[in-house]
Amino acid sequence: MADIQEKITQLCPQAQVDTTGEIALVTVDDAQWHELARALKQQLHYDYLTAVVGMDWKDALGCMYYLTNTATQEMIHVKVATTDREHPMLHSVSDLWAVANYQEREVYDFFGIVFIGHPDMRRFFLRNDWVGYPLRKDYDASPELNPLRLDDEQNEDYTCHWEEQPDGKVKKVDGKVFEDDEYVINIGPQHPSTHGVMRYRASLDGEIIKKVDVVSGYIHRGIEKMCESLMYPQTLLYTERMDYMAAHINRHCLCLCIEKAMGLEVPRRAELIRLIMDELMRLSSHLLSYGCLTMDQGATTAFFYGFRERELIYDIFDRTCGARMSMSYCTIGGVVADVHPDFLKDVRNACDVIEKNLKEYHKLFTGNVIAVGRMTGVGLLSQEDAINYAITGPTGRASGHRCDVRKAHPYSLYGEMEFDEVLREGGDSMDRYMVRMLEMEQSIKILRQACDKLEAEGAQGEFIAPKVPKMIKLPAGHWYQQVEASRGAFGVYLESDGDPKPFQKPYRLHFQSPCFNLIGVVDLTCKGNMIADLITITASLDYVIPDIDR
Repeated sequence: MADIQEKITQLCPQAQVDTTGEIALVTVDDAQWHELARALKQQLHYDYLTAVVGMDWKDALGCMYYLTNTATQEMIHVKVATTDREHPMLHSVSDLWAVANYQEREVYDFFGIVFIGHPDMRRFFLRNDWVGYPLRKDYDASPELNPLRLDDEQNEDYTCHWEEQPDGKVKKVDGKVFEDDEYVINIGPQHPSTHGVMRYRASLDGEIIKKVDVVSGYIHRGIEKMCESLMYPQTLLYTERMDYMAAHINRHCLCLCIEKAMGLEVPRRAELIRLIMDELMRLSSHLLSYGCLTMDQGATTAFFYGFRERELIYDIFDRTCGARMSMSYCTIGGVVADVHPDFLKDVRNACDVIEKNLKEYHKLFTGNVIAVGRMTGVGLLSQEDAINYAITGPTGRASGHRCDVRKAHPYSLYGEMEFDEVLREGGDSMDRYMVRMLEMEQSIKILRQACDKLEAEGAQGEFIAPKVPKMIKLPAGHWYQQVEASRGAFGVYLESDGDPKPFQKPYRLHFQSPCFNLIGVVDLTCKGNMIADLITITASLDYVIPDIDR
């Protein structure tokens, strides 16, 4: 870390670099932030903006930017803040990392921070007539300010951006989302092929898409705000209500982050069980993706094939913890109970059946002339754009982006497992489909190894760490943890103020969801394709709406 400290100090002498933590922390004034950000990307090759976390430190408002060098997988994070609470402004980095476009809009929505140079400073999740910024510590949550509105929200046909003038003053410039002569149609939010309550406003030239404006927030629940009023064990529940097809994986991530902050060592048996449940969850998710994508192409039979095999996995979940989707099985220190006596037999049987039937899936759909025609060369996403938009998971790997967290930043016991990171180069809808199909084979490979290791443990080992305190108190500090969820890198940012009171609550808990980034490339991948292709492309991206509307 001394090396990175020296390099950053050379780039920006005013920056303060702290290398005592797990990830180097750079603190810089906003005045120097954009130039430092440019140098970090272009000279030090921090080309992947992993997370943008809005913060209210009471004496200042700002952001934590997590950056990754994709060549070395080295991470740093940068703190940028302003003490102006009345009119908070920071310089945007959306011109350097395209993913910051939506990420900074989310921060503006919940903290009211205006980003200078950002091309589209509209709210993203909340209605445009919402009063206040909910994640600020001084937010007034009185129902009178934001009553339940029974009128429709007006279409946002106008936007704005803030430009910095040569004299240093900042000027607001109004703009339009669509021009007056554009033909705009509405898709969703109540549309079966948007896979949930997602709305698109698409500008067309005939049947060719010119632009797609994403309108989100229809099921936003304010999970991060609610977590600020809950004790740490109570927050675990909400991770399963985001991407419900990565419920166990997301919950595992939050447990890992809290355990890291506590310095708590989890028993090996517990980690093996967690890993097996994670991979079963991934298999279930990819089977659902197969079923939904094929049905969107008209292959109804294939849809039922995918659901047939998922039942084997759900039966395992049911026997293990009594629930099929939101299992609440992972807990701080391990898992809530040991596995069912037939657990290993059931997992191995599921692996054998799914492995055998994958050949049937390919025979039924993969080589179908309609599937090939509708997916090959459709919805192209280059490797450069995948990194620029922070697209991870199967979608990123279909564009050649090596982004599997299990390989890049091994957690749990993945470092002991032998498996391949599935990569394709084409970056089209067919490649995204194929990555998920091939990843199911790798998950089966991991599951068999994990079952063997768990069997070798015998009845020895604990399923939960001994002496986990009932009242969890964390020291003052902040931590970041990533896992490889079903749809990409899922991250948890946790900040504690070290409150000595018995019922300590998180000062800030942020969930960095992969699906939020996925909708950031809907316009990019759909532009120039036909309107019918939008359904194919978005199905191949495989986002889950509650993971976006957290």
